[in-house]
Amino acid sequence: MSPSSDSFDAQSLLQELNSPDYGDFRSGFVTIIGRPNVGKSTLMNFLVGQKVAITSNKPQTTRNRITSVYTESGRGQIVFVDTPGIHQAKNKLGEYMVRVTQSAIRDVDVILWLVEPDDEPGPGDRRIAEQLKNVDIPVILIINKIDTKAKEALLPVIDHYQRLMDFAEIVPISARRGDGCEMLPDVIFDYLPYGPMYFDEDMVTDQPERQLVAEFIREKALHALQQEVPHGIAVSIDRMKKRKGKRLYDIEATIICEKDSHKGIIIGKGGSMLKKIGTNARYEIEQMLDAKANLSLFVKVKKDWRDSDYLVANFGYRAEDEM
Repeated sequence: MSPSSDSFDAQSLLQELNSPDYGDFRSGFVTIIGRPNVGKSTLMNFLVGQKVAITSNKPQTTRNRITSVYTESGRGQIVFVDTPGIHQAKNKLGEYMVRVTQSAIRDVDVILWLVEPDDEPGPGDRRIAEQLKNVDIPVILIINKIDTKAKEALLPVIDHYQRLMDFAEIVPISARRGDGCEMLPDVIFDYLPYGPMYFDEDMVTDQPERQLVAEFIREKALHALQQEVPHGIAVSIDRMKKRKGKRLYDIEATIICEKDSHKGIIIGKGGSMLKKIGTNARYEIEQMLDAKANLSLFVKVKKDWRDSDYLVANFGYRAEDEM
């Protein structure tokens, strides 16, 4: 008996199942790279409309790979991956941060490279350009902090970077003021494939609350402490529990530093510095939790913890962030 024209076609069905129709919905992963302190976290916070990454004027503020989500209903979803600034590693923590950034460059659909409007690219920018030349991914150059330069001074900057490599787009912005940032999602969507919604529409970040609390404490320490101290601190959340029937969290956290002299600076005269850090962090924590927070801070010394694989992992900088 010969098969009829409307007989079951398994091959066609498999092709249909393996090629879902996403309509006009675009989605994908976008990494934000650049030298330390160029404004990567500030830009990501602006784009998702919420503080998900800490900021400061000190290099290497971002240590983990931070994922945040921008969803435009009916149009698409951008999953941003913020990374530590690309730098020369000087210890185990630095090596971890470099590996996190390198893995993020490999596994995304679009790369946003943030630079400052310097007259010419420096050695750090040239190293980044060399890495990106070997990546078959669209690279969008974002020239940040344009509010610090006259408009006519930007043209030579653009020319210098165009000589380094070819870019899919070049977009001047000020992440701090929001100038030019509104158009970035439109630019990014043009380079994303049609695809599914990876995260719920109301999700903004994949970071657990405990990690955000630790980062807010570290941010306030970065703002308050002297230049040589912040690089050597980490924050461990020892206890975080919501009181039953109340909008109140009890939180105990420890600031870890590398030297006894740093411990004294962090605590301050009569505990004044530690109180300042706690008061400033509590405000951010309460905003995030939408509840009151009873925050208790302690300080411990772990000598040279940044050169210990065990302690680096113990304080939250783990291998899964490098995948």
